[in-house]
Amino acid sequence: MNRLSLNQITTKGWSLPEAVQGCVDAGIPAIGLWRDKVAEVGVERAARLCRDAGLAVSSLCRGGFLTAATADGRRAALADNLQAIEEAAELGTDTLVLVVGGLPEGSRDLAGARRRVADLLAELAPHAGDFGVRLAIEPLHPMFCADRAVVSTLGQALDLAGPHPVEQVGVVVDSYHVWWDPDLAAQIARAGSRIAAYQVCDWTLPLPADALLGRGHVGDGHIDFATLTSQVTAAGYTGWIEVEIFNQEIWDTPGAQTLQTLIERHRAHVAAP
Repeated sequence: MNRLSLNQITTKGWSLPEAVQGCVDAGIPAIGLWRDKVAEVGVERAARLCRDAGLAVSSLCRGGFLTAATADGRRAALADNLQAIEEAAELGTDTLVLVVGGLPEGSRDLAGARRRVADLLAELAPHAGDFGVRLAIEPLHPMFCADRAVVSTLGQALDLAGPHPVEQVGVVVDSYHVWWDPDLAAQIARAGSRIAAYQVCDWTLPLPADALLGRGHVGDGHIDFATLTSQVTAAGYTGWIEVEIFNQEIWDTPGAQTLQTLIERHRAHVAAP
């Protein structure tokens, strides 16, 4: 339990004050915040709520969407991410999760989109460093390449992070997105201290019509969490383990019940013996 964090999207129906209280009641020591929920109460109050409750803020979701093809789009993305960096710092987390973005509307230029991610990352990284925040690039499963993330593997994320100081740019290991990769073990070992966040949920079947909502509780699907956690641990990661689930049925479940389930599954499948 001492490394368990509730990623706020798992209890999407809860406001930030409700999620904070839910963590306190369940004995969960950390929370991963989402910017829309923070915006509902304001950054200053959000930081105070977590601090007064004794909760660590494991991460802020999300920055990114860096693939715009127009100058105006790139300027807007840069401004939004600069703001997100400052929000993360004020909230007391050193981890800003980046979902890099998919193809611009009408575009088939995948290589160009990836170049633009690298270009904007180079502009953002020094600013993140100034605020003590690390940009955590999250590779997403290839089925999201067109609309959400042109970075699909941990290896690609590490290639993007490589030119930057490790304290400025890292990567996210999200079980749902990377479990399938035949090169995963080698890339986790390669990542080492670049691992900025470890997020868990399970790959369950059948996938729903909206594939984004296909995540399940740990233990309900096909991912070998004992092996994955041991690989992340062997790479040197000792940080928070966030449970991040997008699933309408789970969102419709009372939040306190969801937290009890994720605690039980964490102890059974994820926590180191």
